[in-house]
Amino acid sequence: VFVDIDIETFNLDPDLIEKAISPKTKAIMPVHLFGQIADMEKICEIAARHDLKVVEDAAQAIGSSCDDRPAGGLGDMGCFSFFPTKNLGAAGDAGMIVTNDSKLAEMARLLRVHGGQFEYHHKLVGYNSRLDTMQAAILLAKLPHLKAWTEGRRKNATRYDSELSGLPLVTPVIGDNNYHIYNQYTITTDRRDGLLKYLGDRQIGCKVYYPVPFHLQECFADLGYRKGQLPQCEKASQTVLSLPIFGDMTDDEQSEVINAIKQFFA
Repeated sequence: VFVDIDIETFNLDPDLIEKAISPKTKAIMPVHLFGQIADMEKICEIAARHDLKVVEDAAQAIGSSCDDRPAGGLGDMGCFSFFPTKNLGAAGDAGMIVTNDSKLAEMARLLRVHGGQFEYHHKLVGYNSRLDTMQAAILLAKLPHLKAWTEGRRKNATRYDSELSGLPLVTPVIGDNNYHIYNQYTITTDRRDGLLKYLGDRQIGCKVYYPVPFHLQECFADLGYRKGQLPQCEKASQTVLSLPIFGDMTDDEQSEVINAIKQFFA
């Protein structure tokens, strides 16, 4: 069951959650999109009222926080991705689940190794989801640098905010007391497609996250969603554009992006 977003932060709109809850509902799964935590205070309050679990998709949000409480540590479980493009990336596919619930932790451990408690004895049907040792070693080597890389992203975001103000676009909106780690720096503009082509022609990397909303994906066609049912999500898919913002980006590299955007709108 999909719920529309807050068009300013791109995160789950908590005011729309309760009308989507049914007797079949087991959990609420907020996505901390682009590196900013969703409104977890409201989401957790709703979950508590309806006796639901909260599973955080923190794949893009490692190191982000709200009121000094970290992404992944606000719900019942938090799920992180270490895909190479993430702020903390391995050399290949990798991920992590965190929880303070011992029963959920046991279930996750079972599921990651074919449902086996010990060799050749399977309590339930699970998956092959073990983190490769080499990927873990790479992540451990990179982890001490994460804070500096995050601050580099935040510094670049501050400069973008300043340099792009006054242009016909909207820079990221930060929720109250949120520490944004900018997995992406995502702007919105009604001239998105033109700007995307303009930057691409100048070999400036940028990308649309995401061009097709989940409720309109072919794989979910059987759910019966139609265009227009999640209007804010659909609007965002037509207007968002993510700009380069990696932690080691130089001033000259960022100036090239900024100047190109200004030239486009001029």
